[in-house]
Formats: sequence, C-alpha cells, structure tokens
Amino acid sequence: MQLPVVPPVVPMLARAIESLPEAPAGDFWFEPKWDGFRAVVFRDGAEVQIGSRNERPLTRYFPELPGPLRARLPQRCVLDGELVVVGSGGGLDFDALSARIHPAPSRIARLSRETPARFVAFDILALGDRDLTGRPFAERRKLLAETAAGFAPP
Repeated sequence: MQLPVVPPVVPMLARAIESLPEAPAGDFWFEPKWDGFRAVVFRDGAEVQIGSRNERPLTRYFPELPGPLRARLPQRCVLDGELVVVGSGGGLDFDALSARIHPAPSRIARLSRETPARFVAFDILALGDRDLTGRPFAERRKLLAETAAGFAPP
C-alpha cells in the first residue's frame, strides 16, 4: 500500500462522560454508540485492508466487505469507523459479530453469508494522496459526507 496514512492506525476512542461540557455550538461532535468493532479501512486501488483498533488485521474474517468497499469507495482512501452486524430483528447484534472472529475458513465463509457485516464510517483520514489527519474534524466530516453521498445506512 502506498497511501499517505498506512497501517497500523490507532483510532481515537470514545469515552463516557457524566454530562455534556459547556461549549459554543460546533465545538463538540457526538456520535451514537454503535455495538460493533472499531475498524480502519484502507483502500489503495484493488487492495482493501481492514484493521482493528488494536492494529490487528480483520480482513480475513469479513470476506464479504472488500468487494462492496472497492465498488463504493474512492480509489485511494482511509476511513475510520465501526464494523456491525444487523440482527434478524433489525437491531445490532454484537454476539453475531463476535462469532465472526474464528480460525476456521469454512466457518468464516458460512458466517459471512449468514450474518454479513457492514462498515459504518465516522471519519476520513486520507483521500487520494492527501493525509487529512491534520485537518479540522469538521472539514473531514464534510468530505466524508460528500464521499459517502448515496450510501445506504447499515
């Protein structure tokens, strides 16, 4: 991979707080709590890699994802987000997602069909040859929204 931001990338993690701090509008960003695995997606042409928040490779456990990511994402980009599995009732199913981390290739293949994972992007860290990590979050978020316009929700 020849991206401006390369693995491993340790994502910024959320933290619980007792109350919202006093701040001018626009100084804080909030995300819902997704019940999944934090992940960073790297796409460089045909190559797609998915890494965990602990810098471990996850791509092999989610063989259903590289194809759609390749089809939808820009040729060269790095996205920070969350892997989730939507359960039969429509809610997120963390147990089904956790079961996806298994050493047997046959089980990985079966579970990728039975409980397919989806990627929810929070942030864009690189696009083309540009490292965006030094740019303000509001700018990156706008660029992510433009990049993901028309994508279906998980």
